[in-house]
Amino acid sequence: MRISFIIPSRNNLKYLQQAVDSITTCYGTQHDIVLLDDASTDGTWEWLHSLTADNIITYRNEGPERLGHTILYDKGVELSKTDVFTILHADMITTPNHIPNLIKHLKPGTVVSATRIEPPLHPPGPEKYVRSYGFEPEEFNNNAFQTEIVKLENDNVDKTTNGIFAPWMMYKSDFEAIGGHDPLFAPMELEDSDIFNRMHLAGYELIQSRDAFVYHMTCRGSRFKDGIEIEAEIPLPDGTIWYKPKDSEEYKALRAIKFREWWRKWGCNVLHDELLMPIVPPKYNIAFVITNCNLNVLSALEPWCDRIYIDDEMQVLTSHYIDSEQPNTKFDLTKRIMVISHNDAYGENDIVVEMDGNRLSNQDALHIQQLSQIIQQSGEIGEFTLGNLHINIFGIIEYQNDLICL
Repeated sequence: MRISFIIPSRNNLKYLQQAVDSITTCYGTQHDIVLLDDASTDGTWEWLHSLTADNIITYRNEGPERLGHTILYDKGVELSKTDVFTILHADMITTPNHIPNLIKHLKPGTVVSATRIEPPLHPPGPEKYVRSYGFEPEEFNNNAFQTEIVKLENDNVDKTTNGIFAPWMMYKSDFEAIGGHDPLFAPMELEDSDIFNRMHLAGYELIQSRDAFVYHMTCRGSRFKDGIEIEAEIPLPDGTIWYKPKDSEEYKALRAIKFREWWRKWGCNVLHDELLMPIVPPKYNIAFVITNCNLNVLSALEPWCDRIYIDDEMQVLTSHYIDSEQPNTKFDLTKRIMVISHNDAYGENDIVVEMDGNRLSNQDALHIQQLSQIIQQSGEIGEFTLGNLHINIFGIIEYQNDLICL
């Protein structure tokens, strides 16, 4: 089966060159490679323009602003000519059996992930192997890596678990059926968790092939784009060290914004089991009615509900909040923030949570983050008090399946 590798890249040419070289070394021209340059300024487009192999498709966002891999993954799928594609990060290195050991588990309605081998730049987890064969292309120990791969493939032949993480493979028609990635999370951050939730809700089987391997130098186009600067060495229970790198300022700013978008859309935190299988609580229609509100409370709580109702005297300050927050969100904040006296919170919403802004505690904040699970467990129409929250349930309608397709 011929497949397409989809690889966006922004100013990480040496990693991209290594990724493409690994594909051609392992597979020649057996598969297509779709390479998407996101307004790079490091010579990426010039290098892509020099590639003449028939199996390579190139695309460039002229910029000057980047689109982000959230958008370019979907553009790559659109440009691809095969029925099946796999996404690959530009800082990943493929192996000879990576693709065959994904394809053997693939059928319509499935998404099959590979197993990553990474240097110790993130905490360990049961979904991957932490091994250091180099932090940079120029120091990558390919011989030692390939020797390890043979052993790991033999130890894990035909084994699978359920979960999902990059790199993953699926049928193009299944990807298109749910609308691809949500532009809400462009240019990057949480677009993967969002589409994984939607794949799971759509009923796709999420499989991780435990004998399909890539090496992942990790986050070189985003989180660690400014280079690896170790800010802490953290001993782990298994006796290894997590060499925690410093996050780029760009990444930290985007992460804060995109988490607020996530809460607005899903009404909960990002949840998954230890093998990264998504856990998706019900999405309810929830309104907050807050007396003695202030700007700090408004900013903290607005993303966690569908509508927030506040005191009349907060109207002027609310305008300041909307002016500063609206550029960071695609949600229309004027439809999310209401004045108590001018609106009927109890007639307009399924669930209404009353609270006094002067009395909110850290425990209340935790309850707010877990509201969907709490309401699911209550399971019935009625009202109850939890800490400083008074919860009124007028209807229990779940809306999470409305989020599957864009």
